[in-house]
Amino acid sequence: MLTIESLTHLGMGRASDGQSLLPRVLPGEEVDVAQDGMMRIITPSVDRVAAPCRHFKSCGGCAMQHATDAFVAGWKQDIVAKAVRARGLDPQLREIATSPAQSRRRAKLSGRRTKKGAMVGFHTRASDTLVQVPDCQLLTPALIASFPALEALTVQACSRKGEIDLTVTEASTGPDVLVATDKELTSQLRVELAALANQFGLSRLVWNDEPVVTINPPVQEFGGTGVVPPPGAFLQATKHGEATLLAAVEEITAKAGRVIDLFAGCGTFALPLAKRAEVHAVESEAAMLKALDRGWREGHQLRRLTTETRDLFRRPLEADELRKFDAAVIDPPRAGAEAQIATLAESEVNTIAMVSCNPVTFARDARTLVDAGFDMPWVQVVDQFRWSPHVEIVAPFTRK
Repeated sequence: MLTIESLTHLGMGRASDGQSLLPRVLPGEEVDVAQDGMMRIITPSVDRVAAPCRHFKSCGGCAMQHATDAFVAGWKQDIVAKAVRARGLDPQLREIATSPAQSRRRAKLSGRRTKKGAMVGFHTRASDTLVQVPDCQLLTPALIASFPALEALTVQACSRKGEIDLTVTEASTGPDVLVATDKELTSQLRVELAALANQFGLSRLVWNDEPVVTINPPVQEFGGTGVVPPPGAFLQATKHGEATLLAAVEEITAKAGRVIDLFAGCGTFALPLAKRAEVHAVESEAAMLKALDRGWREGHQLRRLTTETRDLFRRPLEADELRKFDAAVIDPPRAGAEAQIATLAESEVNTIAMVSCNPVTFARDARTLVDAGFDMPWVQVVDQFRWSPHVEIVAPFTRK
């Protein structure tokens, strides 16, 4: 028998033998692991609950549905706290903001043909076995309602023994679907797919990188301004998570008249900030900036917003280029933004709002700014990846 001593940052249980890492257990639990690997909970934790989703045992989409909401919130807060403390930082942690169930508006699913048609869902944990999830507690009802369309697409796009990826995003005009497949898009198939998209009310259908049909532009709103993102473009996972991050960014930059938005994407922060400040949006993907710029041009009562296509990993903005801005917003990928943070630290920018999806790289970059004379009074953890090990973080940095 083994006792679970703690959880890793991925939610795996560290056992008392010093070697075993066990899934879906909680600290303090006593478990018995048979020779065939089957595990049985002998003494459950007081924090253990029945999973809210009937697919949890077989689906690999969630990792922490067996724990109370309070436990998961504390565990995620602790992941961030440990990361920043490892860098010698000790900011106040604001209360975690957790997105509600059935609020994930974008998902990457897999599709496979069957004898009777097709199945769409998530893989089981550490396996290529596909599980259908008609009662998924993560996805919005609109995404769940799109499953028949995704199954029909799978029949068209998938070989008998193959598998395809289906990225579906909720839009007010209907599901926005990107299909990744090895199957060639012929003229006849294009006609059939367009008819299918119309039949199921898809807003847009894209086959690999090639648009098939746009029936109604899949508009996303950022601060009340409509934007049509390019296929597969980055979008915050939930509207709740996006609103929470935006509120923090607006709080941090409230006094700034000129703001630079680094890794701006399609305008998640840039467009709402343009209601009261001049904004310069920098992003490496030209298609996303084109969508942002068009949204700004068609928006109402927005201040001046300029864009710049630039690889901030290879060519970060230098200190002299940052001189004209009162505040910076930076939301880099998981790798962080070590080079760009270094030039921000050397610049005359006095206020920075940093958003991150990786506690380790966030803490590294935060240490650089603090060493350069910035203060980090608080950190806000946002859990928009409910029941997973992932977190979002937002924090202010102001020069002392």
